[in-house]
Amino acid sequence: MLNSLESCKLCQRNCNVNRLKGYTGFCNAGKAIKIAKVSLHKWEEPCISGSNGSGTIFFSHCNLRCVFCQNHSISTGNIGKEVSIERLSDIFLEQQKRGAHNINLVTPTHYIPQIIQALDIAKSRGLTLPILFNTNSYQTIDTLKALKGYVDVYLPDLKYFNDKYSIKYSDAPGYFSCASKAIKEMYTQVGSPKFNSDGLITKGLIIRHLMLPGLLFDSKKIIDYIYNTFGDSVYISIMNQYTPMYHSYKFPEIDKVLNPKHYNSFINYCISLGIKNAFIQEKGTCSENFVPDFDLQGV
Repeated sequence: MLNSLESCKLCQRNCNVNRLKGYTGFCNAGKAIKIAKVSLHKWEEPCISGSNGSGTIFFSHCNLRCVFCQNHSISTGNIGKEVSIERLSDIFLEQQKRGAHNINLVTPTHYIPQIIQALDIAKSRGLTLPILFNTNSYQTIDTLKALKGYVDVYLPDLKYFNDKYSIKYSDAPGYFSCASKAIKEMYTQVGSPKFNSDGLITKGLIIRHLMLPGLLFDSKKIIDYIYNTFGDSVYISIMNQYTPMYHSYKFPEIDKVLNPKHYNSFINYCISLGIKNAFIQEKGTCSENFVPDFDLQGV
């Protein structure tokens, strides 16, 4: 699949650049995989982090430009270290040896061809952990189809319903149309969530939605869509952890923390719809202390 990088169309940007010859498109990723941190992450949903932590691998670069990005130092900055496909396969096995409950690929879309090769190598050498694909959902159906049989759990964001917000805050035209189709393909591949005897997810789909200040109506439209489409056959993670960072100061309406009353109102709305399978967050999640230190640990 590496030859797909000769004319890269892995995501909705459809840049069509030859990454094998050193050209880069919107995401700025080239031929080589670039990683900023490898860790045992304790702050995912409980069924992902468990007691030991989720085996996160934070990939550098991103195909969105979220003005509030907490990970902007690696998404749009240049932090990270280039590694080979063989080294990535080693990292998978090292995470397993550390006791990680899963392999959590964070913002991996632009490296899918290399990841697939690394997974083939690692599985031939004894990798057995569930593979989690942690994504902003702005990718093509063809790209996702290449992952069938490789990904056990999809963790897609569904950020916006209205295009005016996706364009304004993430420079992502057509976001909802693209992401909703992508999530349907993910569900087709992995189905409803399954958990082991320790309560850890082993298969399925958890759709994440981060509430933004002032966008309660848009959030309701997102939830309406998810529940009308999937019912209780997926889990929804409703997050209140929005922290104004990066370029959010340029947008006064979101340069503030989320109003707790709005979050509680949103949770009550979800209950009124009859939603049963959901994760919610307590107070105190809005803090830069939860942003990882991208120090190349484990790379």
